[in-house]
Amino acid sequence: MKQRKILGSEAGNGYLMLSPTAIYSIALMAAPLIAVLVFSFMTPGYLKIIWKFTLSNYTTVLGDPIYAALMERSLVMAAAVTAATVLSAFPIAYFISFHVSPERKSLWLFLITIPFWTSYLIRVFLWKVILGYNGVINSAFEAIGLIKQPMTFLLYNANSVVITLAHSYAPFAILPIFVALEKIDRSLLEAGQDLGESQIMTFLRVTLPLAMSGVVASVLIVFIPTVGDYVTPTLVGGSSGQMIANIIQLQYFKLGNYPMGSAVSITAMGIVTVLALIFLFLNRRFLRGQK
Repeated sequence: MKQRKILGSEAGNGYLMLSPTAIYSIALMAAPLIAVLVFSFMTPGYLKIIWKFTLSNYTTVLGDPIYAALMERSLVMAAAVTAATVLSAFPIAYFISFHVSPERKSLWLFLITIPFWTSYLIRVFLWKVILGYNGVINSAFEAIGLIKQPMTFLLYNANSVVITLAHSYAPFAILPIFVALEKIDRSLLEAGQDLGESQIMTFLRVTLPLAMSGVVASVLIVFIPTVGDYVTPTLVGGSSGQMIANIIQLQYFKLGNYPMGSAVSITAMGIVTVLALIFLFLNRRFLRGQK
């Protein structure tokens, strides 16, 4: 009887509706992560996994200066990409929210999503065409006489990785900020100006704190996947633009060392998780200070 009451209740029906989605999520998301975690504690063999528990993988990852240098470079580049993306996305989202008529906002948002119509690889290759030795920028500068020979510092370095990733993740940053700005009660802004605040101070004291939820979402959406990106550094980064994800790809697909690749992956995930939690904590402190 008790089981029938649970199944027939509103909560029981909710669990029944949720269970297919939960099973699907566990199968496609949690299971691979658990497998990676298990692999990271196994002993690496020649093109195979030796099912023997060991901590040597993590000892190597945490003790080898090469992994530390690549992780530091990845975090710095991800922070640069996040800063460039969010700082360029906020004015666009602000313009659409406050200066575009309501009937045209959907059109602007539609235009922002146009880059998603093409493959990610095609967008990366287009930046190679733009930044290349004989690319659009060098050809244009040579044509107007600003340079006598093509510039070599535009491609195959950390700067080209930051530019390419910032362009790729721009729509992901614009949309959350736009949603947060749309939720702001416009009467609050009018009240701030009626009390004698300038537009700049009204923005800093009212608009920015109220839109911070969108900024936080944009930062996390851009920063977390950027650390794990290996396609862009491979295509436009060169030797000075390699990131920690390139080492993970090397361990998995070139060396067949799944335990070491898994250990690097788990370590990188742990570091990114800690940094994300610290960022959320500092943001909460900031918002409390604004109140």
